[in-house]
This record gives sequence, structure tokens and C-alpha cells, in this order.
Amino acid sequence: MNIYDIEITKLSGEKTTLEAYKGQVLVIVNVASHCGFTPQYKGLEALYRKFKDRGFSVLGFPCNQFGAQEPGTSDEIQSFCTTQFGVEFPMFSKVDVNGDATHPLYEHLKKAAPGVLGSQGIKWNFTKFLVGRDGSVITRYAPQTKPEDLEKDIQTALG
Repeated sequence: MNIYDIEITKLSGEKTTLEAYKGQVLVIVNVASHCGFTPQYKGLEALYRKFKDRGFSVLGFPCNQFGAQEPGTSDEIQSFCTTQFGVEFPMFSKVDVNGDATHPLYEHLKKAAPGVLGSQGIKWNFTKFLVGRDGSVITRYAPQTKPEDLEKDIQTALG
């Protein structure tokens, strides 16, 4: 499966694919508004603003599977991200990242970049995946990895 063919839904409810991001370096991250890692929105937005003109984007996928830390509606999530952290990077509708209802994007990401000891499960909110310009998954980062710690890898992927 090509990552660009996977159907996703914007926070607005519009269905689309990742085709619009073809040729870009991406950080794809499962996010939550009420998590100890939520302040990472600030760092993710900083990366987005720093590198977006070089063909880079952060794609945020809210997830309520970890401690019910993303209970809001799409409108509430959008409002929170904008008012609290000035988020301008693209945000999408809530997804499951584990279990029977795992979104196809996360099935793809987990298979391409397994976690510690080869486990595919996402351990918590703010697990990040770096995707190259060709759509290949380069690596997975743990939730506690700060966005600024991705900068060198992003620069390398941008070329």
C-alpha cells in the first residue's frame, strides 16, 4: 500500500488522502489535548513553521485511546490547538492507533517502523513517525522524544 492512497478525514469532516503531501517530509503524530505531553504542540508547531517552506509538514491525528485524553469534538480540538498553542499545521479527525479499529494509516506506519523490541503497538499519545519525501517511513520516535530532538533528522530528510 502506498501511504499517499490512504483515506483520511480533515477536522472539518472532509475526506481526502495524503496525496497533497506527496514529495514532502512529514512528521505524523497522534495527539491529545489533555495529556502530559500536550505542550509538545508548541515544539511541533515550531518545526512546522521553520521547515514548511522547504517541503515539510506536521500532520496531527487526535486519538482518545490513552486515558481518554482527547474527549473533544473536532471543533473543540481545533479551537484548543489554535487558541492554546497557535497550531497551524494540518489536523485531522480522531483515529484509533491500536486495536481492531486501527486507522489504515497507523497500520501502515506501525508495520513500517515497529517500536521497541519489534512491537507494533503505539504506547501513548505523541508517538511520532518521520516520513521521507518518497513516502517511506524513516523512523518512529517515542512520546517523550521532544519535537526539537527531531530537527537534525528532519534536516537530513529534507536534503
